[in-house]
Amino acid sequence: MRLYIDIGNSNIVIGKGLDTIKETYRYTTDPDKSSDEYYAMLKHLFDDVEAVIIASVVPQVNAAFKTFLVRYFGIVPTFVGPGVKTGVKIKTDNPKEVGADLVAGAAGAMSHYGDTAIVIDMGTATTISFIGDKELKGVAITLGLDSAKNCLVSRTSKLLQFEFEEPKDVLGTNTVDALNAGLVLGHAFQIIGMVNNIRSRHQAPDAPVIITGGASRFIEGIVPDAYRFDEHLVLKGLIAIHHRNQKA
Repeated sequence: MRLYIDIGNSNIVIGKGLDTIKETYRYTTDPDKSSDEYYAMLKHLFDDVEAVIIASVVPQVNAAFKTFLVRYFGIVPTFVGPGVKTGVKIKTDNPKEVGADLVAGAAGAMSHYGDTAIVIDMGTATTISFIGDKELKGVAITLGLDSAKNCLVSRTSKLLQFEFEEPKDVLGTNTVDALNAGLVLGHAFQIIGMVNNIRSRHQAPDAPVIITGGASRFIEGIVPDAYRFDEHLVLKGLIAIHHRNQKA
């Protein structure tokens, strides 16, 4: 078995399997945890595990993971980054600054949806990536839904925490409905607008749209039916990357 691990700013998502994801686990990211604490938390996942592939955007956590994996299991993990074959050509000003999660998401889209695609990852930030003919052409980054909510609530005196739900109307008649209308619908319409512009500007009218990330469920009933939702897209990308890096 192998573990495919997506370490994000808010959550660590772990998939277990070989060529497909059989089980998934979600944990809160804590940069202050030691390697021994992560070992104690995750050791039950390592029965019959022979390899670990990681996409991480939290450098502080990388050392803790590498330390406990080597010390307790004798496994040297593969971190998506320079020197690792991904199949994704990065056409940006500074390819080294492109997050491993974006690269893994692009690899997942290419392996399952085609060489041209628009990938939207809704996490702490919402990222919108365009992959054209196996090249990551560029990315748009905006505030994620949870981040927007927390920022708004923390900076206002009368707004309290609330749960996201799909709005019943574009305008709310109470505070919670108004917040859901503004944040959820606003985010969905922002994504639709960005997708339409990317398709137009890059002459890719038929580019499939794949949405992933923990907050994606809140907009599933709002965006066009043709948009595809794939909660395991980054993990699928890690599977594809693993295969590319196996010795013949």
